[in-house]
Amino acid sequence: MNDLNSNLLALLDQELNLMNRAVEILSRSYDICKKIGVKENYSFEELTEFEALSSRFARLVDLLIQKIFRLIDELNLAPEGTVRDSVNRAEKNGLIESSEQLVEMRRLRNQVAHEYVVEKLTHIFERVIQLTPILLDCIKRTQKYCHKTFLKNGPR
Repeated sequence: MNDLNSNLLALLDQELNLMNRAVEILSRSYDICKKIGVKENYSFEELTEFEALSSRFARLVDLLIQKIFRLIDELNLAPEGTVRDSVNRAEKNGLIESSEQLVEMRRLRNQVAHEYVVEKLTHIFERVIQLTPILLDCIKRTQKYCHKTFLKNGPR
C-alpha cells in the first residue's frame, strides 16, 4: 500500500470517528425533539432544542457527503465530479437507499443554514424529524461499507 492510500485510510478512519461522535449527539437531540413533537408554537427551550437538532442534522449531512463520500470516491479511484455524482455513486454502492433522499437532505441542510423566519421553521423541523432516521441509516450503511471495504480491522 502506498503512502497516499495509507494517508487516505487514516483520514477516513479519523472522519468516521468524528461522524460517530456527531451521530451520538444528533441521536440525543432527535430523541428530545421527537418527545416535544412538531407543532405550531414552541417555547423558547423547545425552539432551542429544535434549532440544535437542525444544525446537527445539517452538519452531519455535510460531513457524510463532503468528507466521507469524497474519501470513498478517492479510495475507489472514482473520477472527480459533482456532489450529485458522489451521491449517485453512494447509491450504487448501497450506502444509501435513494440518491433523491440524500439530495432532499442536502436541500434541507441549505434551508437550515439560511432560514431566519421563525414561522417557516416549523416545516424545516418537521422534515428534519422525518429525515433523521434515514440519515442515520445511511451513516450505518456507510460505516459498514468502509470497515468491510477499506478498514478491514474494524472500527478503531
